[in-house]
Amino acid sequence: MTTRYGNWLLAALLAVPFTATPARAADPFNELAEKTNQKMVKVFGAGGFSRLNNYGTGIIISPDGHILTVASQLLDTSELVVHLYDGQRLKAQVLAVEPELDAAIIKIRLDGKKIEEPNGLKLDYFDFAEAAKRPHAETGDWVLALSNTFEIALRDEPLSLQRGVVMAYTKLAARRGVFEFPYTGEVYVVDAITNNPGAAGGALINRKGELLGVIGREIKNTLSDTWMNYAIPVTAKVDIKELVKDKDGKDQEKIVTETMLSFVTKGMKGEYKRVNRTTTAIGEGGYHGIVFVPNILDRTPAYVEDVVPGSPAAKAGFRPDDLVSFVDGEPIASINVFNTWIKKNTRSGQVLRVEVRRGEALQTIELTLGAHPAKTATPQPAPMPKTP
Repeated sequence: MTTRYGNWLLAALLAVPFTATPARAADPFNELAEKTNQKMVKVFGAGGFSRLNNYGTGIIISPDGHILTVASQLLDTSELVVHLYDGQRLKAQVLAVEPELDAAIIKIRLDGKKIEEPNGLKLDYFDFAEAAKRPHAETGDWVLALSNTFEIALRDEPLSLQRGVVMAYTKLAARRGVFEFPYTGEVYVVDAITNNPGAAGGALINRKGELLGVIGREIKNTLSDTWMNYAIPVTAKVDIKELVKDKDGKDQEKIVTETMLSFVTKGMKGEYKRVNRTTTAIGEGGYHGIVFVPNILDRTPAYVEDVVPGSPAAKAGFRPDDLVSFVDGEPIASINVFNTWIKKNTRSGQVLRVEVRRGEALQTIELTLGAHPAKTATPQPAPMPKTP
């Protein structure tokens, strides 16, 4: 762990791409790095604003191009692209997202092929099921981290490589912005400067080239207020709270345990479904008071035109021109998506974590929904007086 400035400076000095050259023939991990690069991709998607990068990293987990990466705003686009080790630039599609594991599955999409059918790519890949069977690395173990830190790599350029040691295998205590980070399970804390712009979704491997974990996003430790260098292990698991109805129709909390292996397995098949975190059936949902721009297209972006004075949105601090991007980790691609999500998943009194793009920055707003205002009856015209 280190300061934010130190994080950037040291990574810029240390994150040097390694390629196979005669001068490095004796390098003990040069060949290992080259083989691992063939199982990685550079991911490009939504972003491009200050503090909101449009590049990241992914780990290939099937010969057909299934890719494991982190759950981020990068995926909030229909123009998701990956660059392969050999320089190919291919389109990709999101199959599954689980914010509480901070994980997502995307797949390379070839023209003329359905996303669910074999595409004949025959890529080098990490066998995730085998990786999840191995015991986790121990404190003091030697590791390598490969990622697209600072967008150093494009097309066939190799990813940045850093060598480090596992400092701890411990529970994550972290925050992003002013909110607690969704993932709270075990992590590898390493002494390399790994977690920088573009690194999220990169691979942490051991000296045998075996996959240990997925490099996470940029976050601070809530206990020490320092930036963390960590990876989420392939053996990760989380307890997710699900609300269900009991026999009397009352809300009851149920704990559902989700593992990274289960998420990856079901996500690759297109079968992963997030547990229901609320019990509200489709209806009005909670009241927010946001007034969006005219909804004239199927995918009109969720830009705020105004907020109702005194409404939950006004109290929370929403402003005109804010672009609603995520609600509780769910990507919001349009006004229609937002309205449907609110109606299906919310109720009065519920607190939402809404991420908006404001200017060139990403802001997180805590929104407490209210009850819908009573509808005023339409005034009826007075009856005409009877003629005597």
